[in-house]
Amino acid sequence: MLDDPRTVRITGDATAAIYRRAEDTDAEQHPERYRDRPIPEAYCWSNLTSGNGSRALWLLLLPFMVVNLAHWMRPTARSRTRTVRLYGVLVRLVALSLTVLLTAAACEVALDLAAWQCAGVPNCSNQRSWLGFLSTAQGGWWSQPGRRLALAALVPTALVALLWFLSNRTWSAYESQRPLTGTEPDEDLDPTPAPDTTGTGPVVRPALGRPGFWYGRRLVARLRAAHTAAGFLTVAASVAGAAARHDRAVTGPVPGIIGRLIEAALVLGGLVVLWVVCRRGRSERRLDNRLDRALITYLPGAALALLVLAAAYAAWSRPGWASSGALPGDLAFSVITLGQGTLVVVLAVVSLSLYRRTPEPRTVMYGLGGPVVAMLACALGGVMSGGVSQRVADWLDGPGTPGMGRSSVIEGPPVLLSWQASVIPVLLVLLAVPALVLLVRTWLAARALEPEIDRAYEDERPDPARTRQIARIQATAALTDSAPWILGPVCGATLLLGAAAVCGAWVSGQVPGLAMKGSGPFIESVAQAAQSTGSWMVGLGFILFVTWGRRAYRDASARRTIGILWDVGTFWPRAAHPFAPPCYAERAVPDLASRMSGWTALTRGRLVISGHSQGSVLAASAVWQLPAETRSRVALLTYGSPIERLYGRWFPAYFGPGPLHAMHRSVHCWRNLWRATDPIGGRVRLDEAPGPEVDRGPLKDPLVYGRTREHPLPEAVLGHSDYQADPVFAQERAALLERLDPVLPRQADGADTAKAQQAQGSSGKSSG
Repeated sequence: MLDDPRTVRITGDATAAIYRRAEDTDAEQHPERYRDRPIPEAYCWSNLTSGNGSRALWLLLLPFMVVNLAHWMRPTARSRTRTVRLYGVLVRLVALSLTVLLTAAACEVALDLAAWQCAGVPNCSNQRSWLGFLSTAQGGWWSQPGRRLALAALVPTALVALLWFLSNRTWSAYESQRPLTGTEPDEDLDPTPAPDTTGTGPVVRPALGRPGFWYGRRLVARLRAAHTAAGFLTVAASVAGAAARHDRAVTGPVPGIIGRLIEAALVLGGLVVLWVVCRRGRSERRLDNRLDRALITYLPGAALALLVLAAAYAAWSRPGWASSGALPGDLAFSVITLGQGTLVVVLAVVSLSLYRRTPEPRTVMYGLGGPVVAMLACALGGVMSGGVSQRVADWLDGPGTPGMGRSSVIEGPPVLLSWQASVIPVLLVLLAVPALVLLVRTWLAARALEPEIDRAYEDERPDPARTRQIARIQATAALTDSAPWILGPVCGATLLLGAAAVCGAWVSGQVPGLAMKGSGPFIESVAQAAQSTGSWMVGLGFILFVTWGRRAYRDASARRTIGILWDVGTFWPRAAHPFAPPCYAERAVPDLASRMSGWTALTRGRLVISGHSQGSVLAASAVWQLPAETRSRVALLTYGSPIERLYGRWFPAYFGPGPLHAMHRSVHCWRNLWRATDPIGGRVRLDEAPGPEVDRGPLKDPLVYGRTREHPLPEAVLGHSDYQADPVFAQERAALLERLDPVLPRQADGADTAKAQQAQGSSGKSSG
């Protein structure tokens, strides 16, 4: 991007840094060299999303990342503070349920399938040498069910501890990095002003410009403590629950009051976790340096102590206690599923209420984007949890089919997981309908575009094949705007089918293949086919997650692809789930804002900040963070930008018409380039505002229609990449510099300053 292979790092580290050409290192000391050209700089942030190989393991945290997105997708709201807070509380509760679901799945595998079922059946444990010391056939010290459960609890406990460790480490590296003193923006009252198309209204800073928006240190620490405690309490409930039920059912050496006291302590701990999650949201109007140290220290510690107490209680000797069937407490998965569905429905009601108060036509699905994405996160969590349980059960049972009663050695995972797996083939069949509709619409749109393309290249000799190719690419790029047509019905069907799965599991108490016995040969065969196919598809989905992560761990190119996926998912701060991958913008936005503030204060110069793709979103967010005086010295150049097409539609409270109009009026000038062949970037749609229009496009792509003497080889359709290769890019950049030129100040010694500094944001690709 600096057009020179010899670059020098000006400031930053190996993770993210500012670079210049070697010859421009001391540009500020020699302003006479830059009377006719800018000082180019590039901010490279690619390692924040696709750095070392461990980033590939973030794929396993995908449900946490998705539910965190739901927090930021609320509709625009004005004077609805309580409703906005309720929206945030509901999303945080959905996020908490995902932590409980993940921990419960680990308990299902380690405690139920391995320690309770397989180790309790000699035919299963004898085939697994690593379970031999737990086998009831050997009669060893570990053969008692409670002691097996206490030992197996180390697996989910280690998982929760690992998540706490990763969250704490990334919290120290991202959320705890305080912005440079003196660069904080001015505080405004209304975070989402109404669009002012007259140009006479005051410029009110949007929410992304609040001083504490990119500093979520306190909230993430609180949520980390609560989710860690929830994980430990879930393990403790799984361990102590079976022992408490046994002590209540029979008269034994262990007093039943101990189990009741532990269960009461677990309920009290759960209520404290809920209070912590619901009590406080984000503090954005100022830099909040406080930490709730007692809470973040004692809450996880108390939950861990209770887990140790529960393990000791379960390990108490109980002669004659034998494990049979499934571990008591499999009802937990049904409760989690019902709770998630209820929260999503209430969240949808709240979202619709906010949208009807301040409707914006471009908002996706009438403001239901947040609930839909929250439902998607729950579905992903269910697929991953069910996939692990199903595959481990099949592995432990050998040639048998758990739950079907045919040569099965163990009973298998909870019935609900089999029902949930069975609805996946049905969901795919339903998905085929909107997919087919979009396919036909795309084909018809491509046919309709062909005459327009011929007119755009009217000086060229028509080539039907070339015209069809360009039309097909443009029509396919337009599919991005049709994503709600797929995502909405899929999540709606997932909610209904999930409710049907819970009802089927509760009413029948059997897996679908057995529950449909006697319903006729056709229905029986369909139920069995759906059960087996869904089970393998769930397992395959989880295996794909693991193999993709393993490949990306070793392959830099695959890791780069995952890095691009994370560009959108991890742009937003961790406001709902502390175990989600960290927010790179907590580092990148303060980096850019500090550099722009520091450079303009030092030189009293002007600058053009340009960004491609996700870099344009970072550039806009950094400009919002600038003080008003600095922001008036900035020109903004965006290209291939999803700032309105994706962010404005899916995150209207932060990139909707109000914030974008405020941005347009607060910067010195703004220009946005876009192509019809670009599936990601698009218009900003502020051309109705006063002053020069923002959008320029659609740019011609390809630049050359067919073979010519000057271009004897076919010209590529660039789509989302290589905007700098278009001559329009250089023209618009020069025009922005010219518009800045008349107001360029003088340095203190009377020498001319450099015309401008072009701080180019990364292209959104890992190559930066």
